[in-house]
Amino acid sequence: MLSVFIFIIGACIGSFLNVCICRIPRRESIIFPRSQCKCGAQIPWWLNIPLVSWLLLKGKARCCGCNIPVRYFVVELLTAILFIIVFHLSDSLSNFIIGSGFCSLLLVIAFIDIDTMEIYDAMSIGGIFVGFIVSLFFPGWHNEQSNMASFTKSLSGACLGSGLVFWIAIIGEMVFKKEAIGCGDIKLLGTIGAFIGWKGCLFAILGGCLISTLISLPLLLVWKLAKAKNFTIPREIPFAPVLVVGSITYVLYGQNILNLLL
Repeated sequence: MLSVFIFIIGACIGSFLNVCICRIPRRESIIFPRSQCKCGAQIPWWLNIPLVSWLLLKGKARCCGCNIPVRYFVVELLTAILFIIVFHLSDSLSNFIIGSGFCSLLLVIAFIDIDTMEIYDAMSIGGIFVGFIVSLFFPGWHNEQSNMASFTKSLSGACLGSGLVFWIAIIGEMVFKKEAIGCGDIKLLGTIGAFIGWKGCLFAILGGCLISTLISLPLLLVWKLAKAKNFTIPREIPFAPVLVVGSITYVLYGQNILNLLL
């Protein structure tokens, strides 16, 4: 029953994340007004139940019949599943709250980056400071007894993450004669490092590069084989989503993966 409760809480949080993903790029309040359809009609609470409403409505708005993007359902389901996994892997309530909160922040950043190719400072720089505070007052998050040892892990992770990617960006710009990595990605690596330390940061970078390669190579292969005029490969690919996948993987199973590799 507790797992069911955590799943429901996660789905509700996912519904709120959808609001953030939709409204933050438009500079709108994430609190007011109430949820509205594209046609302007307010959505009653019984048609705004996470997961259930989308399934019952079959992805169609009741008021005007317009499509409700499947992403709304995906974000709610993904958040609920992550909450369940983090809950069962956490050895304390504080670690569960920190882990689920960190995953929620990363999901918002990833989906906004997919939509807009932007990472907002309020989430990245703000995330760095939150990571510092969490590490200072909850050393158990970094498996440390000392507050200063935990904070040192956080600080070194933020510096290494943002600093390493900064120099990769500089070298990439020199080689390709254009911006290779955006400043938003650099700040995001600072957030990731502040929360999960330098090991997690390196894990996220390597995992992100691996995922990018696995995605890009099939696209290039299809383009080469098809030689279709209407088949275009995006000139810019958002890097935040793959960093997020690497970071969440580290939060959940990173230590086990490192133990197997090392």
